[in-house]
Amino acid sequence: MRSMKFPDTIFALSSGALPSGVAVIRISGEGCRDAYAALVGGGDPEPRRAFARTLRDDRGSVLDHALVIWFQSPASATGEDVLELQVHGGRATVAAVLERLGSLPGFRLAEPGEFARRGFLNGKFDLTQAEALSELIGAETEAQRKLAMLSQQGAQRRLYEGWRGRVLHARAMIEAELDFADEGDVPGSVAGAVWADVRALAEEMSIHCADFGRAEIVRDGFDIVIIGPPNSGKSSLINALAKRDAAIVTAEPGTTRDLIEVALDVEGYKVRVTDTAGIRETEHEAERIGIRRAIERAERADLVLHLWPAGEMDSEHWDREAPFRDKTLKLVTKIDLGGGSRSEDELGISSKTGEGLDLLLDRIASRVRDTVGTANLLPLRQRHLALLRQAAAALSEADKGHLPLELRAEALRDAGNAIGRITGHVSTEELLGVIFSTFCIGK
Repeated sequence: MRSMKFPDTIFALSSGALPSGVAVIRISGEGCRDAYAALVGGGDPEPRRAFARTLRDDRGSVLDHALVIWFQSPASATGEDVLELQVHGGRATVAAVLERLGSLPGFRLAEPGEFARRGFLNGKFDLTQAEALSELIGAETEAQRKLAMLSQQGAQRRLYEGWRGRVLHARAMIEAELDFADEGDVPGSVAGAVWADVRALAEEMSIHCADFGRAEIVRDGFDIVIIGPPNSGKSSLINALAKRDAAIVTAEPGTTRDLIEVALDVEGYKVRVTDTAGIRETEHEAERIGIRRAIERAERADLVLHLWPAGEMDSEHWDREAPFRDKTLKLVTKIDLGGGSRSEDELGISSKTGEGLDLLLDRIASRVRDTVGTANLLPLRQRHLALLRQAAAALSEADKGHLPLELRAEALRDAGNAIGRITGHVSTEELLGVIFSTFCIGK
């Protein structure tokens, strides 16, 4: 693999916030040898080995004692020559090294994502892997990490490139019939054999697209909303789940008038829990707005926790403000004061003593698992979803038997290009490669 040539050598702090024990400064580009000579001195660096070296400024004064690692093109993260400096993580030390690098001709600070961009342009990974790397860095839970890692290791690329290969094959067969029907090694009506696979592929894409909602839950969180009358223990519950005072708790009804959200990690899944205003009849405008927001949020939630205090229950309390029965978990609160659940679909809890909270978390985890399912390979981003839907629509258009074969072949071209844009690999030369390798035309 040959690296692309970029006019500038870029550098940046690639590790976390300062101060830190160690800070990693990454340099990428044709000027890496110049950087090594300017900071370390003469000699050629040995690739892929760590050496303790003294870094100096342009006057020979010591900047720091560092570990220096050289990655020679193309065997690096960016495909270019890369030099990494592991320096002490003090702000002044890092600033001095960065200032020295910035003084070298042709060197500049890297723009956001520029190292990854150069790696992509040099074929080190595709767009899905680049996006997965971003997701991996931002992962907060085990489920998010697993989903991102699966894509970062190339699972999405292999799936989408496999689909694109099938589209290219179908298009090659059709264009071979159109353009090379007089050749002896091209069987007649070869295009008729590809449409079953085109239909199957469109169905596979549609099923995959339908899983995007599950990917959103893994990435953005399973959405839980707490509703109930005033003083039913909603704020106490969210504080108990968050293990901190996220909401104000008082004996005065109607304390919570706006939405309060906390994020939890429940068995490796991100869960967002929202406390809402107590639902009741009121003349206070601010409280009425809060109640309206509570109902709107509950309508959009994945799960609704409907609370009712143990000592205030009657035969119709669950039916009053709960148009969410299909996604509701009934919670009887304040059981430490007496009373408790009365049926199998009611769970008694006490935010004060913690009774029932472990069982509540188990039920929440079960709901999340049921919603997300067992599928591991899910569409990672909205961009993927839009392009896959575009590809599936093009396949459906290509499958219309009443259209001229030329138009159906063009629809297949659109489908292949849409899939190719997901990974960033679209080449018109591949089509010719499929045709000539299949039929040996032009030998």
